[in-house]
Amino acid sequence: KDYRLTYYTPEYELKETDILAAFRMTPQPGVPPEEAGAAVAAESSTGTWTTVWTDGLTSLDRYKGRCYDIEPVAGENNQYIAYVAYPLDLFEEGSVTNLFTSIVGNVFGFKALRALRLEDLRIPPAYVKTFQGPPHGIQVERDKLNKYGRPLLGCTIKPKLGLSAKNYGRAVYECLRGGLDFTKDD
Repeated sequence: KDYRLTYYTPEYELKETDILAAFRMTPQPGVPPEEAGAAVAAESSTGTWTTVWTDGLTSLDRYKGRCYDIEPVAGENNQYIAYVAYPLDLFEEGSVTNLFTSIVGNVFGFKALRALRLEDLRIPPAYVKTFQGPPHGIQVERDKLNKYGRPLLGCTIKPKLGLSAKNYGRAVYECLRGGLDFTKDD
């Protein structure tokens, strides 16, 4: 698909509310960097590798990512930094999972690229404010555990599947008996 038509927009003016990502990318031979950058913006926002009938049901401009700049990486052959801006409306409020699934989900397997790595991410205050945070601070946790003056230590029980309730309980008991403050169910 030729994403350059709509997802590579060097004239785009950044908004204070945009989430900004910088990707280091190596396009496949014969793929221009503008096309690869546009593909990253498309695949990590509203683009799809095939035509779907629902494309006409909404205006994608409100939600699509835009590759607004591409710079060659100094001293590297065929490597570029693609700068992509994402509108806040693309993401669910207060969801780190949604944010990272969208930005770094299946885009890394995209065929137009030999390599791709997220180098930097800027999250604007408008989005940060949507995160509720914990209902209380670390002091409440320390008071409940009666642990002060040191880091709290925990672990995840492995394997995460296959242990009977009795054996899982035994593993938790041994961890706590050994000095850990908590265990986590994976």
